[in-house]
Amino acid sequence: MKTKLYYAAMMLLGSLGISNAQAQNPECMTNLSIYAEHAKVKNYDAAYTPWKMVYENCPDINKANYSLGERILSYKADKSSGAEKDTYINELLGLYDNANKYFPKDYTKAEIITDKVLLRYDNKMISDDEIYTMLGQAFKEDRTNFTNPKALYLYFSSLVDLHNSGKKDLQEVFDVYDDVTDKIGEENDKYTTAISTLLPKEEAGTLTSKEEKQLSSYNSYSENYGKIEGSIDSKLGALADCGNLIPLYEKSFEEKKGDVTWVKRAVGRMFNKECTDDPMFKKLFEAQLALDPSADAYVYGGTLKNKAGDTKAAVADFDKALGLETDAKKRSNIAYKVATIYKNGSKSTARSYAQKAIDANPSNGKAYLLIAHLYANSANECGTTPFEKRAVYWKAAEIARQAGRVDPSLSGRASQAAASYNAKAPTKEMIFSSGMAGKTVSFSCWVGGSVKVPTL
Repeated sequence: MKTKLYYAAMMLLGSLGISNAQAQNPECMTNLSIYAEHAKVKNYDAAYTPWKMVYENCPDINKANYSLGERILSYKADKSSGAEKDTYINELLGLYDNANKYFPKDYTKAEIITDKVLLRYDNKMISDDEIYTMLGQAFKEDRTNFTNPKALYLYFSSLVDLHNSGKKDLQEVFDVYDDVTDKIGEENDKYTTAISTLLPKEEAGTLTSKEEKQLSSYNSYSENYGKIEGSIDSKLGALADCGNLIPLYEKSFEEKKGDVTWVKRAVGRMFNKECTDDPMFKKLFEAQLALDPSADAYVYGGTLKNKAGDTKAAVADFDKALGLETDAKKRSNIAYKVATIYKNGSKSTARSYAQKAIDANPSNGKAYLLIAHLYANSANECGTTPFEKRAVYWKAAEIARQAGRVDPSLSGRASQAAASYNAKAPTKEMIFSSGMAGKTVSFSCWVGGSVKVPTL
């Protein structure tokens, strides 16, 4: 029997990636075959004993010790309680460490620390101090591989809780917030870029089955990052209001005014929170202009001029910012910032800059949402009849849905906006009584274009 099992194990060499040189312990090979077969059919109780033999005696024979071992131990922990459950959890924590020790290329430092924190968090075995310290180490020492959305949230959330209990200062909260949201943006950019290459093929109906799976996976990851980013913003909450920002920056300005990263983040946060009327914003902006006269600095300068009523000079600054920036996604972000400045004023100007944002980065879903908002707020300006005026909401909903398609991280907001706009569009009764079903409504207002009325 043992001979047969050994030869069966040897048959698995190719699928498990074990070289003949590694297969020097017949008993390990036999038990590897046994536990791999049991794990394949999710019979983890039967897999546990042979797995443990291989794991303890041949820890480096194959990474299946860790990939399948994690499943086995997770199952055993879930099915147990009390001291027995704690034993399996501690065994799993040790497995994570050994995975990185024996297969560091497959199990990175950030991944291992994240897995350990999440395991302990889910089982209520870790404090906020430990969460923040451990995840902080993972983020600082292996930022590239720190990609788990839940861990990113916990890293920031634990810090806010520590701040609220008086253990961490507000500046540290803002610093980590910037680091985490930058990381989320970077990860989401990867997925939206990949999505943008597949969307035309999806619309043309030419996606392969492999590409369909990829697109579904990219959409899922992007949606998760969007949810986490929203949770992080909610967690920050009122801590980032002008009432907190201004005194903090006034207190730290003299010490930090030569730190370009601090200055740029301070200016950006005050800009985003619309604290630009306070003299501190101008002071910070001038410091940034002296340290780094970049494209963003001209956006802020244009904002100040626009608030002062000098629209012509403001537009000149905005256009100079766009001209200076060579990175397409940064150009897109600048154009979007400018569009938001004009959203409550010249809607056509706001749309023009939003479209520039989309032209520079077709995945800029926020720009689509802004255009949808502009259209929805123009209902009373478009058309002569109530039906024509309300028809613009269909166009707004159409643009909102596009935001979710190009950037799934915004899918929740996009769906909510589209549903809100559709609720204000002509009802089925209005469509029926008007006789417009299936026909086209054209807009003579600044919105322009047309929309097809749904059929009944």
